[in-house]
Amino acid sequence: MPENNDNFDKYTPFFSASSSQLFLQKCYMREKIEDAEMKSYENCYPFIYHLEHGKTYYNQAAIAPLSIQPILIFYGFAQLLKACLLTIDPNYPESTSVLAHGVTTRKRKKQQYEFLKDEVKTQKNGLFTCIAEKLFHIKHLEGEKFSMGTLLKEIPDMQNFTWPIPQKNFAALSPTSDGFQLPSAILDSYQMSSSRLEEFLKSKTNQVFSISEAPRTLTLKADSILIHNASSPIRYNMAEGQFMLSLNKDSSAFSLPELLIHYLISYNLSIIARYETEWWAELMKTMPNDDYPCIVQFLKISQAKVPFLILEWIKSKRFNF
Repeated sequence: MPENNDNFDKYTPFFSASSSQLFLQKCYMREKIEDAEMKSYENCYPFIYHLEHGKTYYNQAAIAPLSIQPILIFYGFAQLLKACLLTIDPNYPESTSVLAHGVTTRKRKKQQYEFLKDEVKTQKNGLFTCIAEKLFHIKHLEGEKFSMGTLLKEIPDMQNFTWPIPQKNFAALSPTSDGFQLPSAILDSYQMSSSRLEEFLKSKTNQVFSISEAPRTLTLKADSILIHNASSPIRYNMAEGQFMLSLNKDSSAFSLPELLIHYLISYNLSIIARYETEWWAELMKTMPNDDYPCIVQFLKISQAKVPFLILEWIKSKRFNF
């Protein structure tokens, strides 16, 4: 059975016009949108169709050849994001400018091209910009460049994979009765005292943390529960079922929400699969370097994790679903 199916089973309550209409009405009332009831009736079927279309893409990706998986995954991802946007903006899409991808990449790959060194660049308008602003309240990302290697290092599930660069990118947050425990060596990695780390995490997460030290361990307490889709270096490892703290404090993607990270990588892979046919085919046939195992691992993780993260974002509205 495809890995992502269990996650989509949890979407079942939304595949009902009456349930989705009530859900959207509550969303719009929360956003103080006028005519919430009327707009919820107008959007309940588009909301369902986006979710249903996304599910179909992902289910097909799970059984498709590797050569077309990136295309199916990216378009399924886009459908799920559009459903999320409808919970916030009943008039989405208000203009054609938001229908673009919101990201660009080098269309012609240079000789000796390496995927891990390839970059994407964010644009002023489009789906990426729209979700960054409306789902995560992040602005001013226009013109930012991110390399694939930098982005992949910010997905904690990739740490379970033998990374081609011998570097540990995350420290596990082990739950305790007092909070979370992590190794005190984290202070050496960050080159900070515990008090400085408290302030640093506060500035990156908009949460207040307290850190107490003991021999070889630190105990981290947060003023509120950790969430899966935060603009934060604390990310959820789905494979391990635990939160982890990124050690890449100088990374440009250090506190980028993980859904945005998956979007940027998925976009680039979909472009490669569509337009860089020769390189893509050679990669799958000859497997010349570390690009192939990294891409395969990412596609496996993303198929399961993106539907999970999307559902967690929807559930974060704290309605009874």
